[in-house]
Amino acid sequence: MTPPPPAPDAAPGPDADADHGLAVLHTLRCGGHADTGRVAEAVGLTAPEAESALIDLAVDGLVTRHPAPFPGWGLTDAGRAAHAERTARRLEESGARDAVAAAFERFLELNPELLDLCTAWQLKPVDGTPAVNDHSDPDYDARVLDRFADLHRRAAPVYSELAAALPRFDRYRVRLTDALDRARAGATEYVADHTASFHTVWAELHEDLLATLGIPR
Repeated sequence: MTPPPPAPDAAPGPDADADHGLAVLHTLRCGGHADTGRVAEAVGLTAPEAESALIDLAVDGLVTRHPAPFPGWGLTDAGRAAHAERTARRLEESGARDAVAAAFERFLELNPELLDLCTAWQLKPVDGTPAVNDHSDPDYDARVLDRFADLHRRAAPVYSELAAALPRFDRYRVRLTDALDRARAGATEYVADHTASFHTVWAELHEDLLATLGIPR
């Protein structure tokens, strides 16, 4: 019988619930305030699993639930400190710092192109002047989406290098692929206007790399 895959960022020996907790801390640190569903999707857990991890972290004083009108979860000051300490410890224990740093350098080479593509998605040249893209020209949108797909293809080695160094990074490949597939199927908000859009997930990956390597913005 084939064993189940490891939990995000799993390494030999640690308790799975602890791995879930660190992955949840990563999500809130890199993506900011989020409801349980968004946390579950980002980490790759079921909603009950994510809720359980969040409650455990709340008991430890590391996260807090915000009330309406903007309900959701966020890190406490203690949670930010715990995230930094646990992330640094995991990176050193794994011996993956050099691999993550090298992949980060390659990510930075691609990042300006992602920003240019988001601009091309939001603004369309009209008579030589940039104008708000109202997405009434499917041919133009298709060309920009093709460029997103090409960037995603060329970033694949970076995703692979990061996942080989720390398995939790593979969730970004999954989420970016899902966002691009949704956008190309007609849900164009998944380019840059959704909490799970390609642009949002890419930005979370960027923030995660900075946080993992201890690099300030």
